[in-house]
Amino acid sequence: MIFVDGLGLGANEPGINPCCFSPHYFCHFKKTAPQKLDPKGYMLGLDANLDLPGLPQSATGQTALLTGVNASKVLGRHLNGFPNQKLRDIIGEFSILKWFADHGFRAAFLNAFRPPFFDYDPYDIIKHLSVTSVSNLVAGLPFFGLNDVRKKRSVYQDISGEALRERGFDVPIYSPEKAGEIIGRQSQQYHFALFEYFQTDKAGHAQSMDRARHVLDVLERFIDSILQHVDLDKSLVFVTSDHGNIEDLSFRGHTRNPAMTLLFGAAAVSAAQSLHSILDIYPKILSFFE
Repeated sequence: MIFVDGLGLGANEPGINPCCFSPHYFCHFKKTAPQKLDPKGYMLGLDANLDLPGLPQSATGQTALLTGVNASKVLGRHLNGFPNQKLRDIIGEFSILKWFADHGFRAAFLNAFRPPFFDYDPYDIIKHLSVTSVSNLVAGLPFFGLNDVRKKRSVYQDISGEALRERGFDVPIYSPEKAGEIIGRQSQQYHFALFEYFQTDKAGHAQSMDRARHVLDVLERFIDSILQHVDLDKSLVFVTSDHGNIEDLSFRGHTRNPAMTLLFGAAAVSAAQSLHSILDIYPKILSFFE
């Protein structure tokens, strides 16, 4: 699963939607039926509003995505930022990474973490951890570090590692193609692997067309490389989001647009036909292993 923060299906309006300039995967717009992609892929939009008014937010949307629980309904509102105690309780019980670990499957959160993260007990800083990080923590799975980046076992959140170099860390700079190769090959060692990319959400909030087009180009090349380095006859690649944002730069906040979702490989057809909401992804993935 490639989780992309803040990527929705918007309108065919190049003046506000940088997805219009995507050569392959993101240049699709508001439609209800799944659209065929190559290779062996489908694109669809999933409802991310979770049956509540207002703009969907990251903490509740990501919790819903990775637990199958309507977190916004539990709280009675959408919650931005990091998960609060109620959401952490949900994650602690239903985290998809925890499910795989508890059932004896191999799972991994393939993002690399930098210092000073490893200087702390993660439970001491849990209020400052994202949904994805909490999901990995409660699963009891290891976190990857900078040495894993150097040894091509993990990739930093910006894909290239340039953000690490800017902070003075001695790590290689990877092209999107090389980073995709690393994640693609590593994912084949696990029953379930997760990678998170949130530069899309940051670009949407910045309302910068140049920045948005750049991060989408990086992401598209990254995904394309992943698909070249996984066995699509045996693997299902999910690319999905928690809410819209980058697809409408006329507005600084999130949108109520459907969450863009791409599926490639094994069972992509049946999965595309059975998904309607971001709440459906969790049970669909688990159904392949139950």
